[in-house]
Amino acid sequence: MRGRSDGNQKKRLITSVCVVAIFLGFMYFYYGSFFGSQSRGAAALEYGSKSLRKLGSSYLGGDDDSDGKQDDSTKFGQEDGGEYTVPKSFPVCDNRHSELIPCLDRNLIYQMRLKLDLSLMEHYERHCPPPERRYNCLIPPPPGYKIPIKWPKSRDEVWKANIPHTHLAHEKSDQNWMVVKGDKISFPGGGTHFHYGADKYIASIANMLNFSKNNLNNEGRLRTVLDVGCGVASFGAYLLSSNIIAMSLAPNDVHQNQIQFALERGIPAYLGVLGTKRLPYPSRSFELAHCSRCRIDWLQRDGILLLELDRLLRPGGYFAYSSPEAYAQDEEDLRIWREMSALVERMCWKIAAKRNQTVVWQKPLTNDCYMEREAGTQPPLCRSDDDPDAVWGVQMEACITPYSDHDQRVKGSGLAPWPARLTTPPPSLADFGYSSEMFAKDTELWRHRVENYWNLLSPKIQSDTLRNLMDMKANLGSFAAALKDKDVWVMNVVPEDGPNTLKVIYDRGLIGTVHNWCEAFSTYPRTYDLLHAWTVFSDIEKKGCSAEDLLIEMDRMLRPSGFIIIRDKQSVVDHVKKYVVALHWEAVTTDSSSESDEDGDDIVIVIQKKLWLTSESIRDTE
Repeated sequence: MRGRSDGNQKKRLITSVCVVAIFLGFMYFYYGSFFGSQSRGAAALEYGSKSLRKLGSSYLGGDDDSDGKQDDSTKFGQEDGGEYTVPKSFPVCDNRHSELIPCLDRNLIYQMRLKLDLSLMEHYERHCPPPERRYNCLIPPPPGYKIPIKWPKSRDEVWKANIPHTHLAHEKSDQNWMVVKGDKISFPGGGTHFHYGADKYIASIANMLNFSKNNLNNEGRLRTVLDVGCGVASFGAYLLSSNIIAMSLAPNDVHQNQIQFALERGIPAYLGVLGTKRLPYPSRSFELAHCSRCRIDWLQRDGILLLELDRLLRPGGYFAYSSPEAYAQDEEDLRIWREMSALVERMCWKIAAKRNQTVVWQKPLTNDCYMEREAGTQPPLCRSDDDPDAVWGVQMEACITPYSDHDQRVKGSGLAPWPARLTTPPPSLADFGYSSEMFAKDTELWRHRVENYWNLLSPKIQSDTLRNLMDMKANLGSFAAALKDKDVWVMNVVPEDGPNTLKVIYDRGLIGTVHNWCEAFSTYPRTYDLLHAWTVFSDIEKKGCSAEDLLIEMDRMLRPSGFIIIRDKQSVVDHVKKYVVALHWEAVTTDSSSESDEDGDDIVIVIQKKLWLTSESIRDTE
């Protein structure tokens, strides 16, 4: 009996060892495949600020002399020779991550087992990786990547290699969204409800509203548009010729490359979704909202999504809705139409026009209708302590935001028509303590600065080199205003923890969003030609965020051969210079001239990103 028992124990021991070995082998295989193999020259390494320093010294060619001490030497202004050694190169992400959007990565959601309500579209909202799960690697371009086609030609065609996704062309082949032609993808200008072209569709909406010359800009009174569920953004593309700028919005969903196509074409666009949180725009930002078969259930949750559009529309603003419910006669569509009509009536919207497949509703100009509703009418007015301009991470509410005393008094927004709107001090200035004189001075200061920037860039650019620009700290939007005569558009970004001057920016007829630069931006890799960072690094230093993280994020957003302009204190510029080689960047020039400039201590550095391909990309291309 004893011998038999010993034999059983041996068998159990051998079995246990085998199970452990198999488990360890599986873990090695799983994580090895997830992070890529070094033999392929690709690594997807996780990082936070501490592990980045460790990588810089131990793994990327530096000398590790830290002896395990706490390292805080990334503080700007620290002299060379400290514990921290700048990496000679950064690892390159696996090719599978060539389109990585860190805060909109569904793989991360699955791995972190986040409990999200799919019916509320929470899985399409921002969920950023914690520091230990971030990728400390450079995003590679896809195989065969080419410098993008220049605007305005890019409106109608892009290189297929840059966005190698043709499923939309097949899925929407009957709607003229896009067509594959050899090594290019072309965009005929069609959409689900405007097969014959966005230009004709836009003119028909203007005609429905009796606007002069069938021009939707209504003699400059209609300037900013929100296109929800925008597809490949042809609606926004064709509005530009009418001096209208649209924020084309779509989620990273089953048609996940819509926004990527839009930005590759040179059309203003942003990844976002009407889910549970407010869109990152202040109240009263848009003259028109648009939905063409955007597949949104506007009746859900007491009309909360339609009420979010209501928050964003200006007094007298329009909502153009093209969908079967507006014209179909089957029982379900008729039911939806009746319920939606009743909802907007309780919201005090009126039908401005209705023709064929499209209905256009208009918001009231004043609070009068809200005050005349019967007690208990749903949806209710928002609480008096609700800030309609608070947007970063703020939950939507199913309520109506009444107008301010100013809007009620002037019976509208009181804004000048475009283009005078760009340089006319808007009423919202007073909300931030700015006078008209301060506004004019800021406008002139940035006109001078942008002129200087163009002089610094002139050896490297031509008239069509730049199209998609981002001002990472836009303040009043004067950087973008100074570029009015250039054939570019600017995404104006305002910090989430500062004064929400984005309201002033929209009042000037420009567009933008709120953001926290301690996190990744909601855009695809390689979508901007120029990033302008005015004191952005100094700001994140105060928050305790990693400058290295931001540099890698800027590299992700920037197109190959694109430019970065950093305007900051000397210690910041010196710190950034240390990473130029590791990031495959080139310092084009620096400028310390401070004539006629209040910020005399600011230094300007202009950087260009080089075009590089991984050995894997080159092999795949061949």
